[in-house]
Amino acid sequence: MDSRKVLSGLCYFSIFFAGFLFPLAVYFATGDEMTKQHAKKALLSHLIPLIPTPLIVFAVWYDFATIQDQIPVFTIISIVVLVLIWIIVLIWNIVKGVKVLTAE
Repeated sequence: MDSRKVLSGLCYFSIFFAGFLFPLAVYFATGDEMTKQHAKKALLSHLIPLIPTPLIVFAVWYDFATIQDQIPVFTIISIVVLVLIWIIVLIWNIVKGVKVLTAE
């Protein structure tokens, strides 16, 4: 198997073991443009779930600071959205990793 395919696939699969560090290291260490492109895509997809994190922190703070005896709806909705984003990113990375490894 071609080493650039393996590196590119590992960039996507690193969501399980190295987060954004492995694609970042591959991006700076490799000279192959195709591998760099896959490393950049994988890095961006690993960072996407970090975007709504301030929303979750704000929702928890707001709900617990202002609502006494009610259900924290904003917090529940924010957590559900974050979980959906994680699931979508996880599935996307698995699909892209398999596609890269099986491409001709």
